[in-house]
Amino acid sequence: MSDLKKYVEGRKKRDPEFAYGYYEGYEQFRIGMMIREARESAGLSQVELAKRLQTKKSAISRIENHAEDIKLSTLERVASSLGKRLKVSIVSINRRKSISKPSVDVPVTGRGRYRPGKKRAKSVAYNKAGEK
Repeated sequence: MSDLKKYVEGRKKRDPEFAYGYYEGYEQFRIGMMIREARESAGLSQVELAKRLQTKKSAISRIENHAEDIKLSTLERVASSLGKRLKVSIVSINRRKSISKPSVDVPVTGRGRYRPGKKRAKSVAYNKAGEK
């Protein structure tokens, strides 16, 4: 096992927040890789697939590299244009160690996401004399 794999496995055991984010990110990465593999096995470039879907190459690249929040209808269109059909299943999360989302969600500025487990500092108003 490589040093990186050892580090990741150890970190997942120590840090539930890291483990949750790791598995969530991996699932999104896997969707993009599946689309890329299907496109390549069909012998198409990103440009050719984009033409079939009447979109731009950058949209195909974004789907393959950042498949988070992709619509089911988009996945169906991609599959159809590759001569495939989409198969969706709901599986038990018991197939790996049960990693649940950490219980505290706090908004993080930027992309409108939540960072589990992080607490915000409370702002305190002071008057001119420096009193609360």
